[in-house]
Amino acid sequence: MSEKIELIRGSGNVFSDFGRPNAGLEQCRAILAAEIIRAIDARGLSTREAERLTGVGHSEFSRIRNAKISRFSLDRMIAILGKLDEDVEVTISFQPRRSVIQDMPHT
Repeated sequence: MSEKIELIRGSGNVFSDFGRPNAGLEQCRAILAAEIIRAIDARGLSTREAERLTGVGHSEFSRIRNAKISRFSLDRMIAILGKLDEDVEVTISFQPRRSVIQDMPHT
């Protein structure tokens, strides 16, 4: 029972850590989904009540709650948050991929 466990520090994006091709997009969707769930829970809304309030189908809220979010665009998720009376501020940063930097010739 004295197995050694290796601790590996993540990048901050679990999708990137697992080598997913659209890691940034998946991370953003997951963050927005979590905010939608937080807003619904903070108001004590069922999916049906959220539907009545926002006009977004209750099945859409169920998909978000069950992390079936690949079919949602970022703008749709931001619009849903807006309908839940949430302010959304989006910040985007760009960084070159490491493999691209390493492959560039030195001048």
